[in-house]
Amino acid sequence: MTSTTRLTVAQALVRFLSAQYTERDGVRQRLIGATWGIFGHGNVAGIGQALIEYADAMPYHQGRNEQAMVHAAVGYARQSGRLSTHAVTTSIGPGATNLVTGAALATVNHLPVLLLPGDVFATRPADPVLQQLEVPYAGDVSVNDSLRPVSKYFDRITRPEALIPSALNAMRVLTDPVETGAVTLALPQDVQAEAYDWPDEFFAERTWVVRRPGADPTELAEAVRVIRDARRPLVVAGGGVHHSRAEAALAEFAQVTRIPVASTQAGKGSLRYDHPQDVGGIGHTGTATADELARTADLVIGVGTRYTDFTTASGTLFAGEGVRFLNLNIAPFDGHKLAGLPLIADARSGLQELTEALDMHTYRVAASYVTEYTEDKERWEQRVDACYEADEPDVRPTQPQVLGALDAIVDETDVIINAAGSLPGDLHKLWRARSRDQYHLEYGYSCMGYEIPAAIGVKLAAPDRPVWALVGDGTYLMMPTEIVTAVQEGIAIKVLLVQNHGYASIGGLSESVGGERFGTAYRFQSDDGTYTGAPLPVDLAANAASLGMRVLRAKTVADLRAALAEARAADTPTCVYVETETADTVSGPPPAQAWWDVPVAETATRPSAVKARELYERHVSTRRRHL
Repeated sequence: MTSTTRLTVAQALVRFLSAQYTERDGVRQRLIGATWGIFGHGNVAGIGQALIEYADAMPYHQGRNEQAMVHAAVGYARQSGRLSTHAVTTSIGPGATNLVTGAALATVNHLPVLLLPGDVFATRPADPVLQQLEVPYAGDVSVNDSLRPVSKYFDRITRPEALIPSALNAMRVLTDPVETGAVTLALPQDVQAEAYDWPDEFFAERTWVVRRPGADPTELAEAVRVIRDARRPLVVAGGGVHHSRAEAALAEFAQVTRIPVASTQAGKGSLRYDHPQDVGGIGHTGTATADELARTADLVIGVGTRYTDFTTASGTLFAGEGVRFLNLNIAPFDGHKLAGLPLIADARSGLQELTEALDMHTYRVAASYVTEYTEDKERWEQRVDACYEADEPDVRPTQPQVLGALDAIVDETDVIINAAGSLPGDLHKLWRARSRDQYHLEYGYSCMGYEIPAAIGVKLAAPDRPVWALVGDGTYLMMPTEIVTAVQEGIAIKVLLVQNHGYASIGGLSESVGGERFGTAYRFQSDDGTYTGAPLPVDLAANAASLGMRVLRAKTVADLRAALAEARAADTPTCVYVETETADTVSGPPPAQAWWDVPVAETATRPSAVKARELYERHVSTRRRHL
């Protein structure tokens, strides 16, 4: 007879989650390291009570915003190499729907997070209950169904016994290197509190092995053949390199073959910035070195990349006659993109196999090719130096000079987090990544508000490392709330808050597409209805201080250098506030080295839009489809 334990559904779920582990390369760790929660009537008596019941087995973190809690969990998951993550519990109604943006971010970036939103009564003793959305044509729909399209697995637990197969499926998806993303188990509030006799084997420790599949021999042989035939090959390193912990394998591959390596936003740091084969970021926000190599490449070797439009310059970047693509990717969906030759394998396993085979054939690119990209890289580094240099320390810094000041004090242990605004473009072009996980850019969803909660998650995963959240004023105003969490729990993140009085990135884009920066500056409204008056008298430093954070104000380059050094040494949450140029001026970095497709009005009367349309049509004419 099977032994059982009588628990509520919520208690059983928390106990089950505390016994789940992952293992890769012989390293074993907790799959669900903690649970974030904001409680309401939809989860306080269920998951909330269960977390008290099993407080010794499941750590709990108190959040202030449901979306931010997901961001924190995602930051933790990325820093943990996707081998450990957090769960997030909410009440029904707005608490649940606030999860949607965070869930989309997790799924777009292939990062695991477990969502446990409360749901309306399964037994329907009263319809509607507080915060319930009534759907006249369907009795089994709730607001949680909005999470279906942004979840890699979704289930609604309407009976206690249904939890067993659903929880196991949830763990399977969370630990699948191809399918991972947001996983949602919607939990009706009455079912959460319902008791059931659970088989004890449900609570036994389980270890989910994260696989490293090797390449198919036929695909591998063909991949070796096309590389050996290439004269101007280029590697595009994507986020899959980091997810696989394939950085060392990529470095060896590049060293053996001398093939240059460009990186996407997610892949930057796959090689150290000073590795001889590293040529920097690629695409719209990339370096001139990488983009010129891309335009003339005869073979593009994508490693763990999704080939987003920023990477391909909206289909205009890879312009070489007869250029081919070889795509090493664990996901077949991505391996077949751009009509590429697929090499479906784990990034580390595939790179090791390629390196061994190519070394056996003594394949190397020509010395003249190495000289070409090495000299181009040196010229680009000189441009970076010029952007970082501040000859006058007593003046207000430009945004690149802010990055230069930070660059001067960090080492390989620091982690730099950013997601949106003008900073991603500057960072991709200019930042000198010193370690595999120093550069933490969320650019799959580019979600404003990600940085501060993600920094908390990263710091929880790497408590001994300096963790910096780089935020502009627009991003800061979206979601500063988790500063309170950092203060409450003593999580010593560093926030570098850059005030440029508006949406600088979109302001520049607006100007380039004929939008004349309309609605992108944080200014008072003028008589003509535009926001072109004086800058708003908003004091974001005071706001951060009011939330309990220590704030260091920097007015000049010299102030900034001192404040950054002080913040880095701090063991409490600390913010460095600096004002740079306003949103209607250029930020100072080199301009975009490749195009990005943002459609321009086909007909307009304003000269700026007419001119922008003419330029747009010239760029569109250079797009090609790789078939």
